[in-house]
Amino acid sequence: MTDFYKKILDNNKTWVESQLALDPDYFKDLSKGQNPPLLWIGCSDSRVPANEIIGAKPGEVFVHRNIANMVIHSDMNMLSVLDYAVNVLKVKHVIVCGHYGCGGIKAAMGNDSIGIIDNWIRHIKDIYRLHHVQLDAIANEEERFNAFVEINVKEQVFDLAKTSIVQSAWKNNQELYLHGWAYGLNSGYVSDLNVTISSDVDLDDVYQLKF
Repeated sequence: MTDFYKKILDNNKTWVESQLALDPDYFKDLSKGQNPPLLWIGCSDSRVPANEIIGAKPGEVFVHRNIANMVIHSDMNMLSVLDYAVNVLKVKHVIVCGHYGCGGIKAAMGNDSIGIIDNWIRHIKDIYRLHHVQLDAIANEEERFNAFVEINVKEQVFDLAKTSIVQSAWKNNQELYLHGWAYGLNSGYVSDLNVTISSDVDLDDVYQLKF
């Protein structure tokens, strides 16, 4: 057994003991169910822990993570999480949180082949193609990188709004808000990108589904 592996097992025991010292019923209460008000769709990057960033406790955030926080309509994993969060847990908020310095976004700006992930990165390249005039006009590479992170988040929020899951909830007058954030690895702060959507009126007519 490696030292690292043993360490994380020991860390678990220490964590359990510390929680029980504060509240003997902590895990008993958690086991009774969850009622999170929020679904977090974030990047798989290990430096972007959803609960810690917003100071949330276990049971307060339902989480889905993938490379570059993408909302892809053929991704059954993401759709299953979204469906459960919206229709079973009845979350009221969905946050798509990207982060500056995202490796997936950076890869989509270049042409190097990485492996099977190239097929996932292609979806991010599609976003760049849609906004290439705006992005290519930014001479500074880091500023262009940061702008692309923000643009990608905004596009994913709109892609969420286009799903039948979200539109059906709105059609049934369910309270549901979609938000876009960008997290700063070097600061710890999130930036609200002012792309909150709470109905399909912000979508082009072609995306508005009739139920």
